[in-house]
Amino acid sequence: MKYVADIMTRDIFPLKSDQTLNAVRLLMRTVHVRHVPILNDEEKFVGILSHRDLLAYSISKLADIDPIAQNELDRHISIRDVMRTEVATTTATTELKVAITSMLKNKFGCLPVIDEENHLVGIITDEDIIRLAVRLLEKSEGAQLVPA
Repeated sequence: MKYVADIMTRDIFPLKSDQTLNAVRLLMRTVHVRHVPILNDEEKFVGILSHRDLLAYSISKLADIDPIAQNELDRHISIRDVMRTEVATTTATTELKVAITSMLKNKFGCLPVIDEENHLVGIITDEDIIRLAVRLLEKSEGAQLVPA
């Protein structure tokens, strides 16, 4: 395994920038992802919204806001207004060591993978790197550490 394409997640669930935080919460809860790539109307990558970002825009449970009220608030907040647009990205042909080093150095939880036309083709996450580490350990030890 030498390139980002070798371990990136290709099964991605992007949303559009004109959708609301309600859609982000539903997606994260349904498919269990922590990073949601955001696309524009031309299907080009324009930003990202992480679980941490979403928490920052949530009213604390300590404020005694029930889930229905939070949901109503989320329906009126556009992703475009809260997404991060200055996002480091990578390509499928980037050497894996370069991408992982960038993630570690900058404390990124993910790197969206884009093509030359800025279309999203995948995402590499810290979870992908952990899976790789487990496979390499299993290979070197000749045993399976974690059930597949």
